[in-house]
Amino acid sequence: MQKRTKIFFLLAITACLAFLPAGAVARDTPPAPGRAMARQAGVLSGDWTTADHSKMEAMKKTFESGQQITETCLSCHSLADDQLFHTIHWKWLSPYEDGDLVGKAGYSINNFCISTNKMNDKKCSSCHIGWNGKEDGINCLVCHGGEDMDWKAQFKDYQFFKEMGETELVAEIQDDISSAVTRIIRPDRQNCGSCHFNGGGGEAVKHGDLDASLINPRRTLDVHMGIDGENFSCTRCHTTSKHQVAGRVYSTPAVSERKSLVEDDLAPKISCESCHTASPHKEGKLNDHTDMVACQSCHIPEFARAHATEMTWDWSKAGKLKDGKPYIEKGEFGRPVYKSIKGEFGWEKNVEPQYFWYNGSVAALTAKDVIDPSGVVRVSHPVGERGEGQSRIFPFKVHWAMQPYDKVHNTLITPLLSEENNGYWKTFDWQNANTRGMALMDLPYSGEMGFVETTYVFPTTHMVAPKENTLSCRACHRPENGRLSNLAGFYMPGRDHFALMDFAAWILAIGALAAVGLHAIGRIVANGSRKEN
Repeated sequence: MQKRTKIFFLLAITACLAFLPAGAVARDTPPAPGRAMARQAGVLSGDWTTADHSKMEAMKKTFESGQQITETCLSCHSLADDQLFHTIHWKWLSPYEDGDLVGKAGYSINNFCISTNKMNDKKCSSCHIGWNGKEDGINCLVCHGGEDMDWKAQFKDYQFFKEMGETELVAEIQDDISSAVTRIIRPDRQNCGSCHFNGGGGEAVKHGDLDASLINPRRTLDVHMGIDGENFSCTRCHTTSKHQVAGRVYSTPAVSERKSLVEDDLAPKISCESCHTASPHKEGKLNDHTDMVACQSCHIPEFARAHATEMTWDWSKAGKLKDGKPYIEKGEFGRPVYKSIKGEFGWEKNVEPQYFWYNGSVAALTAKDVIDPSGVVRVSHPVGERGEGQSRIFPFKVHWAMQPYDKVHNTLITPLLSEENNGYWKTFDWQNANTRGMALMDLPYSGEMGFVETTYVFPTTHMVAPKENTLSCRACHRPENGRLSNLAGFYMPGRDHFALMDFAAWILAIGALAAVGLHAIGRIVANGSRKEN
């Protein structure tokens, strides 16, 4: 009878709890702001907009140029231009350095098209968020346009047919323009990817973890962005305040403290811990790694898992012609392995990252820096050391190149390349391209050119695999060919051997076996003696 009473009370309490309003139990303990934001980030995409731009009177006009579109946008969004003019997306200069030294519009150089020649190379500035580089103002539709349109070609055709008196064609083009202008969206993967998936002169050239496969990826490619998973847009993590987009990790780290959104409200900061905390695993032993090993090291076992990425670029091979004309050869991935204008390329798929200690910053050379051409020149390299506060082991794509340098001044050269500028891609004349390119940078050029090996790094932080596809412990904890074999200066179980410790362990093991053996022999002898007695 007593047992039945207990069961009855348990069932009654359970039933009462089940009918309580949702959240009533936790009413006195509201979630931290960061946790609420983390949950919000998990909400699948939906239509959150409150404005239909096609119904706005300001949008019902004939647009003759890109500038007219921007003026219309600013007639309502009156602070947007001033906000944008302060961003790195507009300035192409690091906000963390004084002057115009660091940035695409400054003296920064890379392994790919080397330099924008301070934005004088028209081809390089085609990714700028303006109508004509920076010359004709902001193009809001690069980030907020819901239709993929070649605006330059569209307005060129519009003006051409207008002058020809082709009214029907003019009306048709204007309808297309009006439709595209009024389809305003929050930036989606296509908007961000139009530049960031095509950096360095083509799709999947620069980054190994950012390419067009992320426009509609499966969960197995990226557990966050997978259309069959969380389906995050870029802006879910790259949050924005006054057009300042969070997440840049080159000059300064995305986070200066390893603090979680779950613990505090740090919306502009991005890291895995922002949502997952520094103890994300159910198994405690795995959490012991998070102070030394970045989440990406295990959760991005390979990059370029869908599309091959460019791993090498040899400028010294450029300039070959067939029948007096430039040519292109394609390789196994359908990607160019040779272009007369650019030289020789190497592509790889399913690439294992290289691992470095990394505190969130990348050191990079500029065209003003003196180099040592006797070895490999590190154009960019991760900053960090073991034992340094924020440094952890992090995966990188390391790109190799051969690029031109000044043999007298020992500096990397910034040749003017684009056909639009009568650069090397049109003239195949290195001396002309070098002289004009360095003059645009206001830098000296001796006229003596050589080629030097260079490397350039990219932190690998996209293409996060689901937990079932992460690295096994054995991938690092093994004596030979482990993922971390290049990192020295610390003891890692399974990889390293400490002779004195090994000797002591063997002594202890042998001693233990000897003790057990002697004890067993003693017991046997003792049992025999008792039987005889």
